[in-house]
Amino acid sequence: QVQLVESGGGSVQAGGSLRLSCAGSKYTYSSHCMAWFRQAPGKEREGVAVISPGGLTTDYADAVKGRFTISRDNDKNTLLLQMNSLKSEDTAMYYCAAAPGWVGCSLLPSRYNAWGQGTQVAVSS
Repeated sequence: QVQLVESGGGSVQAGGSLRLSCAGSKYTYSSHCMAWFRQAPGKEREGVAVISPGGLTTDYADAVKGRFTISRDNDKNTLLLQMNSLKSEDTAMYYCAAAPGWVGCSLLPSRYNAWGQGTQVAVSS
């Protein structure tokens, strides 16, 4: 079972940047699809960005395309999310998640069987 711990959240003004990190346990990390999800109060959890096990393929939600970049360092068991040009609507709890590579990488929460505890991002306008 992959264990995940997020960090890097905080408060920022609109237009600013934040970088989220997710540290994963070494076991099978490099064979997993990794993704970032977010959940705002009163809303469903939504996929933000996903990256394939080898890091060659990424996908993003339309709302963050061109502003967010997902990356991973399998040697360091680390997943990153660089968030630029932040907007107030990006305010949410952000979670990293892992899914076995054989299920296919996607932005569907149901595909993921390991989740971090979340890190809060607050963007003020």
